[in-house]
Amino acid sequence: MKDPIKPRITIGMGTCGIAAGAEKVKEAIEKEVLRRGLELDIDFTSCIGMCYREVNVEVALPNHPAIMYGNITPDKVERIIDDHIIGGQPIIEWAEFQFQVDQVSTIHEIPLMEESKFYINQSREVTARCGRMNPELIEEYLLTGGYKGLKRVLQMNPDEVIEQVKKSGLRGRGGGGFPTGLKWQFTKDAKGEQKYIVCNADEGDPGAFMDRSILEGDPHAVIEGMIIAGYAIGANEGYIYVRAEYPLAIKRLKTALSNAEQHGFLGGHLLNTSFDFQIHIKMGAGAFVCGEETALLNSIEGKRGMPRLRPPFPAVNGLWLSPTNNNNVETYANVALIFRKGVDWYTSIGTENSKGTKVFSLTGKIARTGLAEVPMGTTLRQIIFDIGGGVQNNKRFKAVQIGGPSGGCLPEKQLDLPVDYDSLIEVGAMMGSGGLVVMDETTCMVDVARYFLTFTQSESCGKCTPCREGTTRMLEILTRITTGEGKIEDLYTLEKLAKVMKTTSLCGLGQTAPNPVLSTLRYFRDEYIAHIEQKRCPAGVCMSLLTYQIDQEKCIGCTACVRNCPVHAISGSVKKPHIIDPNVCIQCGVCIETCKFDAVIRV
Repeated sequence: MKDPIKPRITIGMGTCGIAAGAEKVKEAIEKEVLRRGLELDIDFTSCIGMCYREVNVEVALPNHPAIMYGNITPDKVERIIDDHIIGGQPIIEWAEFQFQVDQVSTIHEIPLMEESKFYINQSREVTARCGRMNPELIEEYLLTGGYKGLKRVLQMNPDEVIEQVKKSGLRGRGGGGFPTGLKWQFTKDAKGEQKYIVCNADEGDPGAFMDRSILEGDPHAVIEGMIIAGYAIGANEGYIYVRAEYPLAIKRLKTALSNAEQHGFLGGHLLNTSFDFQIHIKMGAGAFVCGEETALLNSIEGKRGMPRLRPPFPAVNGLWLSPTNNNNVETYANVALIFRKGVDWYTSIGTENSKGTKVFSLTGKIARTGLAEVPMGTTLRQIIFDIGGGVQNNKRFKAVQIGGPSGGCLPEKQLDLPVDYDSLIEVGAMMGSGGLVVMDETTCMVDVARYFLTFTQSESCGKCTPCREGTTRMLEILTRITTGEGKIEDLYTLEKLAKVMKTTSLCGLGQTAPNPVLSTLRYFRDEYIAHIEQKRCPAGVCMSLLTYQIDQEKCIGCTACVRNCPVHAISGSVKKPHIIDPNVCIQCGVCIETCKFDAVIRV
């Protein structure tokens, strides 16, 4: 536990922080503190969302506001100790923001967290504890209201609990947005002596890390939500299905489950009631299709991860043929929040049909990569430009991919679209789990569609013909187009294949796999036509459609490109302009990388 009398240094050690060097920073701090014989607490936390500023280090002195520093490296540790810990003077130029402390004067030059550029438009509810507590200490979860919701629920009857979830308007955060209370009702009403609660933590979308961040930063919130769901539907056993690629999340989950059991929140007779509940961890092997709930259930049972025919749905016939409720990580974390703060509070956030907040991972060509939580109905423009800082390197915004491989690519004209379940569906995208990938003017949208089709085609389990063959044929067509061999009728074939896949595929993977293709055809059709009719990639990405030339005025004849060309496609005398033979050139780009005078151009 934190000692309020001692100075404290807290290092952000989520997966992103560790990857950026947090362990080396922690070692440097420990070494410097030991060398100087200082009395202070050294603690760790998870990611606070500012992935673009890792490593994050928080410094707190007694009776002073805590200061968050960004981009900390081991060589900055000594100054932090000298100036801030010993001298009591925060380093203004390194500070990101400060935390408000009751009855303590703030530092005028440093913004409060709630007023800083990254957080001013956020509403941190589900992620409120992430980066603000030690996720391996249940005591810190309890001090911030943890398990209060569960205690209230155990004084209600199950029907009342489900009615409260229905009234909250909570919709599943895993992608489809199905009403959570209705799903719980179906499972409760299903006949079966044994019922199960399942948490889908198989986060496989490229660029998505919302669930991982919550599991690493606030695992007890997910556990509490699962216990509440178990009580509501009459289940006494639950499973968290998490991919093995999340070792830190698994470690902290195991610690949290052990601590919860020790404190009477798991096991037999929870909190001296007649309710029993136990949770197990099942590690998945990283198959994207196991994010589909029936494939996930097969995997838990030890079978190959392939979808089942529906109906019957898992609520009636799920894990080991028993009624099963399956929600994702963020959904369960919302449940714990609803019963702690109240339904009326929860319904005051969001839109009429999309209540609460949504957590997004900001990736791609965006200035501030990280984790952002906003009220439903916030526009894409606010998320990308106000929170994310816009496009990197002053490039022009081109598109945003929302919803992962199952989502769609939206153009600039859709930036003022409110982000909620219904609005996104209307424009050919979907919420998905919350991955948000920003693209700039150097992105080829045909190549983007090909990339996501490559992913879904390789991840297809192959069980149903529409998905197995449809993704393969669509990928073949997209590959032909990006290599200059496409035909205009290919566009109609793509749309026809997409329609068949969406209406006949067995599961959500096949049904949504065409979305990136359909959305890019809808909003960026001119790029497809340029590839087909002009044999040109407007973004200069598709290598087969590029021609390399040497600007005769810029070339000084240094021969660097000649010496480095792997196929000897460049010729010319010393100190005289060179030329590239297009019939020999393989468009590898080595000449561009080698030339110091920007004389090599792609056209």
